[in-house]
Amino acid sequence: MKGPLRELIERLKTEIPISSVIGLTIERYENGCLTLSVPLGKNINQQGTAFAGSLNATLTLAGWSLVWLILKEAGIEGSIVIQDSAIHYRQPVTIDFSACCCKPDPATLEKMIGALRKKGKARIALAAEIRQEGEVAVAFNGRYVVQVVPKGT
Repeated sequence: MKGPLRELIERLKTEIPISSVIGLTIERYENGCLTLSVPLGKNINQQGTAFAGSLNATLTLAGWSLVWLILKEAGIEGSIVIQDSAIHYRQPVTIDFSACCCKPDPATLEKMIGALRKKGKARIALAAEIRQEGEVAVAFNGRYVVQVVPKGT
């Protein structure tokens, strides 16, 4: 795993403890898309399917992590929180699962980075999904707020 991804997984472990509890790992980051993986065994419910809270946490963290990578690539240190989200459980998840979140279009990214550099704060909306057998099993939309952390704090 390359430098920024290694740093990201360490940040998740230390700053967001649920990531370790659910067994979250980084599967890949390529072509602007981040994929996080989670084993079903640590996240199973009484029905033998993935626990809805674990699915939601994984999708939320996929977005949070992608924002973190965007900031890293732009050379900005920022504090990231989720402002709001919507999730749609379309079918039960019965296997180890992966959440994929892709960067928005370049204009949206430029707007966010510009606002951070000018105002020190910005918002960004992201979509993520969990697929099973080629179908979207869980769809997620979240809006994240980023605030620049001054150097040396």
